Amino acid sequence: MPKQNNDYRSIFKSTSLFGAVQIFNILISIIRSKIVAVWIGPTGMGVLGLLTSTLNVVGEFTKLGLSTTAVREIAKTESRGEAQETNLILATIQKVVWFTGLFGVIVTLVLSPLLSYLAFDSYDYTLAFIWISISLLFNQLSAGQLAILQGFRKLKLLAKANLLGNFVGLLISLPLYYFFRLDAIVPVIIVSSFVALVVSWLYSKQVKVNTPKLSNSEAFSRAKGMLNLGLMLSLRGSITLVAAYVFQLYLSHVGGIDEVGFYLAGFMIINSYVGMVFNAMRTDYFPKLSGVIDNLQDVNKIVTNQSIVGVLIIGPLVVTFLSFLPLIVRLLYTPAFLVIIAFVSWAILGVLFKTLSFSMGYVILAKGDSKLFIKTAVFFNTLMLGFNVLGYHFYGLEGLGVSFFLYYIIHFFGIKIITARHYNLSFDKDLLNIFLVLFGLSIATFLATYIDQFVFKYVICLILLIVTIVYSYHQLDKRVNFKHLIKRVFKKDNE
Repeated sequence: MPKQNNDYRSIFKSTSLFGAVQIFNILISIIRSKIVAVWIGPTGMGVLGLLTSTLNVVGEFTKLGLSTTAVREIAKTESRGEAQETNLILATIQKVVWFTGLFGVIVTLVLSPLLSYLAFDSYDYTLAFIWISISLLFNQLSAGQLAILQGFRKLKLLAKANLLGNFVGLLISLPLYYFFRLDAIVPVIIVSSFVALVVSWLYSKQVKVNTPKLSNSEAFSRAKGMLNLGLMLSLRGSITLVAAYVFQLYLSHVGGIDEVGFYLAGFMIINSYVGMVFNAMRTDYFPKLSGVIDNLQDVNKIVTNQSIVGVLIIGPLVVTFLSFLPLIVRLLYTPAFLVIIAFVSWAILGVLFKTLSFSMGYVILAKGDSKLFIKTAVFFNTLMLGFNVLGYHFYGLEGLGVSFFLYYIIHFFGIKIITARHYNLSFDKDLLNIFLVLFGLSIATFLATYIDQFVFKYVICLILLIVTIVYSYHQLDKRVNFKHLIKRVFKKDNE
């Protein structure tokens, strides 16, 4: 039991560390979103969204999944104590990221007229794509530096790099948006990526490694294995981004750029604010899982423990957002964005299912099973795109929320069947019971938001929120033992 508690404490500590980072990043994102909403409006948010989404699609394909495979390889060799092999991997990464970054720049430059036409139905943004192409190089170099920190599980350095990069990026973007409004979008994209590169470089240099010198041919020869898997990851990521991008293009042509802005604003709440736990979880979870991926018992234990901690943290967040969504939307954006409430309310119900499928899905990635990875990506992203188009076509933004909810449920059951069949992955009853309780509380809160009487509605929602928080805290405390954890923290501080 003490060993089990240590496993939960390790998961909770790493999740808490990066949860704190994500909270800080969310505060930055709130400020940025508020500024974007007020100073450049839904139209500006739509333009920003289409530019960054297009850039992400190109970047996902051209980076060849190198940062993810680098984390996997570093974690595996580190867990085996193979220092020399680790140093060779680092030297390979440092060489290859330059080529993949420049590849992204060239592709964007060549395709800039086409990208402009696809995104905006005109060539007016060709020059904008030419300018922001340089950010792909900055992003790839930065990803390579952060992969080193993540692979070595230098979590505090990684957290600091994320914090400082986002904070400095915000400080620079504020005056740009204030003085130049819509014209600031392109400079902000470029400057933010450059700042992130500088910060990641400063922190990655604190990891003392002895990397040998490799020629270009040696680096690419050694990178073949990483790039083969990376190409599959890149293709999978590209499929996901293309599906989301195609839907944004559909939405832009059917509903207009303002509608894209509303969709992106709602998606940001679901994916960034509520989904912050996923970003916190994956940082330590993936390298840890990669290190034990050949041991079925350890894999089952890590996936189950990660799922329990994730659900217990996500549950109160879902209930909180459901309870106070109108207030949150006003705080994050402007009253014009209140139209997204129904969309977000439905979609956020599926996030608990996403928590489970998220934990299971990383097993496929850690195994390096590229064929299965691609098959699942094509199927589920095609399904999601079809659901979203149908949902929006028949019921607008609320239908879109319903489609997300249904998709998350189907995705969970699909990943559960796939990982059970291929890897004998299983969950215990404890996780199932916790999930059902928290999902039931989420459904009750969702239904309570439809109560017409204002005071009665919020009293019910507040009671449900308190019950959810108390339940989650109790379940976490049984596993983590907060008193013991706090004593250890204070003991370290006093030493």
